[in-house]
Order: sequence, then C-alpha cells, then structure tokens
Amino acid sequence: MAKEPEKLSAAQRSKIRRLSAPKELAPDEEGGELNIVPFLDIITNVLMFVLATVSVTFTATIDTFPPRAGGAGARPPTTPTLGLTVIVVNDGFSLKARGGNVAPGCSDTGPGLAVAKVGGEYDYKTLNSCVQKLKKLSDDFKSETQVTVSANPNIPYQAIISTIDAVRTTDSGEDLFPDVNFGLAR
Repeated sequence: MAKEPEKLSAAQRSKIRRLSAPKELAPDEEGGELNIVPFLDIITNVLMFVLATVSVTFTATIDTFPPRAGGAGARPPTTPTLGLTVIVVNDGFSLKARGGNVAPGCSDTGPGLAVAKVGGEYDYKTLNSCVQKLKKLSDDFKSETQVTVSANPNIPYQAIISTIDAVRTTDSGEDLFPDVNFGLAR
C-alpha cells in the first residue's frame, strides 16, 4: 500500500508562499540589463557619416587643363613645336606630332598605331620611351611641356590615368610633358 504524503502545516505553507513570491527590487537594483540599442543607433549613424566623408578627403588629383571651345584667341607659336597628341584606342596608342601621325616603332611618320598593345595590355613603358624619343628629336622640343591626351569613349579610366603618368615623366623622374590637356575624341 502506498504511503499517503504528509500534509504541510500552516507555517510551512506560509513560508513557501513568502519565499516564492516575487520580490520588489530596490531602486538601485532596477532593471538588471542595460539597454544599449539607442547607443548603437548613435554609433552607427556617426560611423556612416565618417565613412562617407573619408572617401572625399583622400582623393588624388592630377593637374590637367580642359579643352577650349573653338580655340579662339590662341596665337600661333613663334618657334617650331612638337604639338604631341596621344590618342588611346582599343588596340594601343596613336600619336600625332607636328600635325602628322607617328608610325609604328616611333621611328618615322606614317599610318598605323605608334605603340600597339602587348598581350592584350597597354604598353606604357614603350609609350614612355617613344615620347622620350620624340622630345629629343629637336632642341626646340626640349622646353615644350604640353601634351594632349584623348581617348575613345569605351577606354577604361585606369588606362587614361596610366597614359597620363607615362607621358608626364621618365622612369628616373625627369619631366617630359607635365602639362596635360584633354582632347575631345571626334
């Protein structure tokens, strides 16, 4: 036969009720957790603002001159000039100097690309040596500092910037054509 459980006394029942009842927290013990959601909202907004402004402050610039509309007011040069123009096309670089095309290899005037792509990539080293060769053709060209860079519309931006870098200075840091003008592709 099963033994019947003992009944609790009134004092025991009272003590159990007292211990199991929820306690009121003291004012210094209020809310055991810290609500950090508003703090995180503020930090997120400040972080987004900082990220948006950092990209603006660290941009590099290259001094260039925009093309002039119509070219009005320009005087013809009094000394012979090279008048170098570099045109970036899909297959390489076409160079124009003294009003004529520079032939492949930069040795003479004639049709064709002066510097073709090598392995599907633009050959900036050969472009740099070609520009150096053209500048050394005459003593009249040594003081010339302007070059015009033009490109087809589908040429990547990095190719244009690398072209500008290639015609501005030699590998040793000597100036070639530091004043870069942009030409309009027609």
